[in-house]
Amino acid sequence: MKVNELLSGTRVLYQDKKWKVIKDFAWGTYIQSGGLTQSGGIVTKIWKETLKKVIDIKPVAENILILGLGGGSAAKLVSQYWVNSKITGVDINKKIVELGKKYLKLDENSIGIQIQDAYGFILTTDKKYDLILVDLYNGDKFPEEFESEKFIKSVKSKLTKGGIVVFNRLYGADRRTQSMKFGRVLEKYFKKVDYIIPMANVDFVCYN
Repeated sequence: MKVNELLSGTRVLYQDKKWKVIKDFAWGTYIQSGGLTQSGGIVTKIWKETLKKVIDIKPVAENILILGLGGGSAAKLVSQYWVNSKITGVDINKKIVELGKKYLKLDENSIGIQIQDAYGFILTTDKKYDLILVDLYNGDKFPEEFESEKFIKSVKSKLTKGGIVVFNRLYGADRRTQSMKFGRVLEKYFKKVDYIIPMANVDFVCYN
Protein backbone atom coordinates (compact mmCIF):
# COMPACT_ATOMS: atom_id res chain seq x y z
CA MET A 1 0.00 0.00 0.00
CA LYS A 2 1.29 3.48 -0.89
CA VAL A 3 1.93 6.03 1.86
CA ASN A 4 -0.79 8.42 0.63
CA GLU A 5 -3.29 5.53 0.53
CA LEU A 6 -2.38 4.57 4.08
CA LEU A 7 -2.84 8.13 5.34
CA SER A 8 -6.15 8.68 3.55
CA GLY A 9 -7.60 5.25 4.32
CA THR A 10 -8.20 4.80 0.60
CA ARG A 11 -6.75 2.09 -1.60
CA VAL A 12 -7.00 1.69 -5.38
CA LEU A 13 -7.61 -1.99 -6.12
CA TYR A 14 -7.81 -1.66 -9.91
CA GLN A 15 -7.42 1.08 -12.50
CA ASP A 16 -7.40 1.41 -16.28
CA LYS A 17 -8.19 4.27 -18.68
CA LYS A 18 -11.92 4.20 -17.88
CA TRP A 19 -12.48 2.32 -14.62
CA LYS A 20 -11.21 2.57 -11.07
CA VAL A 21 -12.02 0.27 -8.16
CA ILE A 22 -11.50 1.91 -4.77
CA LYS A 23 -11.67 0.64 -1.21
CA ASP A 24 -11.93 3.01 1.73
CA PHE A 25 -13.08 3.10 5.35
CA ALA A 26 -16.14 5.27 4.72
CA TRP A 27 -17.75 3.60 1.70
CA GLY A 28 -16.18 0.17 1.40
CA THR A 29 -15.38 -1.00 -2.14
CA TYR A 30 -16.85 0.84 -5.12
CA ILE A 31 -16.39 1.20 -8.87
CA GLN A 32 -15.88 4.62 -10.47
CA SER A 33 -15.85 5.88 -14.04
CA GLY A 34 -15.17 9.50 -14.91
CA GLY A 35 -14.99 10.32 -11.21
CA LEU A 36 -18.57 9.14 -10.62
CA THR A 37 -19.39 6.09 -8.53
CA GLN A 38 -21.17 3.53 -10.72
CA SER A 39 -21.52 0.61 -8.27
CA GLY A 40 -20.90 -0.03 -4.59
CA GLY A 41 -20.31 2.75 -2.06
CA ILE A 42 -22.89 5.52 -2.21
CA VAL A 43 -24.86 3.70 -4.94
CA THR A 44 -25.52 0.81 -2.56
CA LYS A 45 -26.67 3.23 0.14
CA ILE A 46 -29.07 4.97 -2.28
CA TRP A 47 -30.65 1.71 -3.42
CA LYS A 48 -30.84 0.41 0.15
CA GLU A 49 -32.87 3.40 1.31
CA THR A 50 -35.32 3.06 -1.59
CA LEU A 51 -35.67 -0.73 -1.58
CA LYS A 52 -36.39 -0.79 2.16
CA LYS A 53 -39.49 1.25 1.37
CA VAL A 54 -40.41 -0.77 -1.70
CA ILE A 55 -40.35 -4.10 0.15
CA ASP A 56 -42.85 -2.74 2.69
CA ILE A 57 -45.20 -2.05 -0.22
CA LYS A 58 -44.40 -5.23 -2.17
CA PRO A 59 -43.05 -7.95 0.16
CA VAL A 60 -43.41 -10.65 -2.50
CA ALA A 61 -41.80 -10.38 -5.95
CA GLU A 62 -41.14 -13.61 -7.79
CA ASN A 63 -39.51 -12.17 -10.91
CA ILE A 64 -37.30 -9.10 -10.75
CA LEU A 65 -35.55 -7.29 -13.60
CA ILE A 66 -32.63 -4.90 -13.22
CA LEU A 67 -31.91 -2.74 -16.27
CA GLY A 68 -28.42 -1.39 -15.70
CA LEU A 69 -26.94 -4.17 -13.59
CA GLY A 70 -23.51 -2.54 -13.33
CA GLY A 71 -21.38 -4.13 -10.64
CA GLY A 72 -24.45 -5.52 -8.91
CA SER A 73 -25.20 -3.08 -6.06
CA ALA A 74 -28.97 -3.26 -6.46
CA ALA A 75 -28.89 -6.97 -7.30
CA LYS A 76 -27.16 -7.81 -4.03
CA LEU A 77 -29.80 -5.94 -2.03
CA VAL A 78 -32.65 -7.47 -4.04
CA SER A 79 -31.38 -10.98 -3.34
CA GLN A 80 -31.32 -10.16 0.39
CA TYR A 81 -34.78 -8.58 0.54
CA TRP A 82 -36.67 -10.87 -1.86
CA VAL A 83 -34.91 -14.11 -0.97
CA ASN A 84 -36.82 -16.49 -3.23
CA SER A 85 -37.03 -14.23 -6.26
CA LYS A 86 -35.65 -14.94 -9.71
CA ILE A 87 -33.43 -12.01 -10.71
CA THR A 88 -32.42 -10.99 -14.24
CA GLY A 89 -29.75 -8.33 -14.66
CA VAL A 90 -29.11 -6.57 -17.98
CA ASP A 91 -26.09 -4.42 -18.81
CA ILE A 92 -24.46 -3.51 -22.11
CA ASN A 93 -21.03 -3.12 -20.51
CA LYS A 94 -19.29 -6.43 -19.89
CA LYS A 95 -16.35 -4.79 -18.11
CA ILE A 96 -18.30 -3.36 -15.18
CA VAL A 97 -20.07 -6.68 -14.71
CA GLU A 98 -16.71 -8.45 -14.58
CA LEU A 99 -15.43 -5.90 -12.06
CA GLY A 100 -18.56 -6.47 -10.01
CA LYS A 101 -17.91 -10.21 -9.96
CA LYS A 102 -14.29 -9.74 -8.88
CA TYR A 103 -14.57 -6.90 -6.38
CA LEU A 104 -18.23 -6.51 -5.29
CA LYS A 105 -19.22 -10.17 -4.92
CA LEU A 106 -21.71 -10.08 -7.79
CA ASP A 107 -22.96 -13.68 -7.83
CA GLU A 108 -23.74 -14.90 -11.35
CA ASN A 109 -25.11 -18.14 -9.89
CA SER A 110 -28.04 -16.31 -8.29
CA ILE A 111 -28.60 -13.75 -11.05
CA GLY A 112 -29.34 -14.36 -14.71
CA ILE A 113 -26.93 -11.94 -16.38
CA GLN A 114 -27.62 -10.64 -19.88
CA ILE A 115 -24.87 -8.63 -21.59
CA GLN A 116 -26.91 -6.58 -24.04
CA ASP A 117 -28.58 -3.23 -24.60
CA ALA A 118 -31.42 -2.63 -22.12
CA TYR A 119 -33.53 -0.88 -24.76
CA GLY A 120 -33.46 -3.87 -27.08
CA PHE A 121 -34.03 -6.26 -24.21
CA ILE A 122 -37.17 -4.58 -22.89
CA LEU A 123 -38.65 -4.25 -26.39
CA THR A 124 -38.16 -7.92 -27.23
CA THR A 125 -38.63 -9.88 -24.01
CA ASP A 126 -42.02 -11.52 -23.55
CA LYS A 127 -41.59 -12.07 -19.81
CA LYS A 128 -43.48 -10.18 -17.09
CA TYR A 129 -41.86 -8.93 -13.90
CA ASP A 130 -43.18 -8.03 -10.45
CA LEU A 131 -40.43 -5.47 -9.90
CA ILE A 132 -38.22 -3.63 -12.40
CA LEU A 133 -35.30 -1.38 -11.45
CA VAL A 134 -34.05 1.07 -14.07
CA ASP A 135 -30.56 2.54 -13.53
CA LEU A 136 -29.32 3.29 -17.03
CA TYR A 137 -26.67 5.96 -16.82
CA ASN A 138 -23.78 6.17 -19.25
CA GLY A 139 -21.28 7.86 -16.94
CA ASP A 140 -23.27 10.84 -15.68
CA LYS A 141 -25.60 10.95 -18.70
CA PHE A 142 -29.08 9.46 -18.88
CA PRO A 143 -29.48 8.47 -22.58
CA GLU A 144 -32.46 10.07 -24.31
CA GLU A 145 -33.88 6.76 -25.56
CA PHE A 146 -34.61 5.78 -21.97
CA GLU A 147 -36.81 8.85 -21.55
CA SER A 148 -38.83 8.07 -24.67
CA GLU A 149 -42.52 7.20 -24.73
CA LYS A 150 -41.70 3.91 -26.45
CA PHE A 151 -39.31 2.84 -23.70
CA ILE A 152 -41.56 3.88 -20.81
CA LYS A 153 -44.56 2.11 -22.37
CA SER A 154 -42.47 -1.00 -22.99
CA VAL A 155 -41.30 -1.10 -19.37
CA LYS A 156 -44.87 -0.70 -18.15
CA SER A 157 -46.10 -3.48 -20.45
CA LYS A 158 -43.58 -5.88 -18.88
CA LEU A 159 -44.98 -5.39 -15.37
CA THR A 160 -47.37 -7.85 -13.79
CA LYS A 161 -50.65 -6.54 -12.39
CA GLY A 162 -49.70 -4.62 -9.26
CA GLY A 163 -46.06 -4.56 -10.36
CA ILE A 164 -43.66 -1.74 -9.51
CA VAL A 165 -40.88 -0.07 -11.50
CA VAL A 166 -38.25 2.19 -9.94
CA PHE A 167 -36.39 4.71 -12.12
CA ASN A 168 -33.17 6.03 -10.55
CA ARG A 169 -32.02 9.52 -11.54
CA LEU A 170 -29.32 11.91 -10.37
CA TYR A 171 -30.63 14.84 -8.33
CA GLY A 172 -27.73 17.25 -7.99
CA ALA A 173 -28.41 20.97 -8.44
CA ASP A 174 -27.45 20.86 -12.12
CA ARG A 175 -29.77 17.92 -12.88
CA ARG A 176 -32.74 18.57 -10.62
CA THR A 177 -34.91 20.31 -13.21
CA GLN A 178 -34.42 17.60 -15.82
CA SER A 179 -35.05 14.80 -13.32
CA MET A 180 -38.26 16.41 -12.03
CA LYS A 181 -39.43 16.88 -15.60
CA PHE A 182 -38.93 13.15 -16.14
CA GLY A 183 -40.98 12.44 -13.02
CA ARG A 184 -43.89 14.43 -14.42
CA VAL A 185 -43.66 12.43 -17.65
CA LEU A 186 -43.88 9.18 -15.69
CA GLU A 187 -47.03 10.44 -13.96
CA LYS A 188 -48.75 10.40 -17.35
CA TYR A 189 -48.20 6.65 -17.73
CA PHE A 190 -48.52 5.23 -14.21
CA LYS A 191 -51.48 5.49 -11.85
CA LYS A 192 -49.21 6.59 -9.00
CA VAL A 193 -45.60 7.78 -8.73
CA ASP A 194 -43.82 8.21 -5.39
CA TYR A 195 -40.70 10.38 -5.17
CA ILE A 196 -37.94 9.10 -2.89
CA ILE A 197 -34.87 11.30 -2.57
CA PRO A 198 -31.93 9.44 -1.02
CA MET A 199 -28.90 11.73 -0.91
CA ALA A 200 -28.00 13.11 -4.37
CA ASN A 201 -30.47 10.94 -6.32
CA VAL A 202 -34.21 10.74 -6.82
CA ASP A 203 -35.98 7.40 -7.26
CA PHE A 204 -39.37 7.38 -8.96
CA VAL A 205 -41.44 4.45 -7.65
CA CYS A 206 -44.14 3.80 -10.25
CA TYR A 207 -47.17 1.57 -9.72
CA ASN A 208 -48.85 -0.43 -12.46
